[in-house]
Amino acid sequence: MAAFGVAASLSGCLGYEGVINRGAVVDTRKVMQVKPGMAAPQVMQLLGTPSTTSTIGGDAWYYVSQRVERSLAFMPQSITDQHVLAVYFDKSRKVTRVADYGMEDGKPVDFLSRTTPVAGPEYHLIQALLSKVPF
Repeated sequence: MAAFGVAASLSGCLGYEGVINRGAVVDTRKVMQVKPGMAAPQVMQLLGTPSTTSTIGGDAWYYVSQRVERSLAFMPQSITDQHVLAVYFDKSRKVTRVADYGMEDGKPVDFLSRTTPVAGPEYHLIQALLSKVPF
């Protein structure tokens, strides 16, 4: 009976496919309907609320999606696909162009990170303390 209990509890791990889709799920048919000159409210009606926006160097909406897979529940995961759909607007909030960036166009986005990368060397506590000690 104990062997049956162990086999039943492990059977969930053996059939685990571990495919996780994160972020925006954008229908390609709807993306094809977004044309230059279209107003921002119309884009939002078609594609929904963007994952993030940018106002640096113009106005853009970004729809970020990612596919993560792992073979077993306890194994590390790997990013197998990632897309950033960018919709660029002019000053009057009309679409100027639409771009789809894949993994080959940049580096993977870490959805779960709670840290912000900074430029320059990374100092640790002991290094910081020793740098204050005069020799």
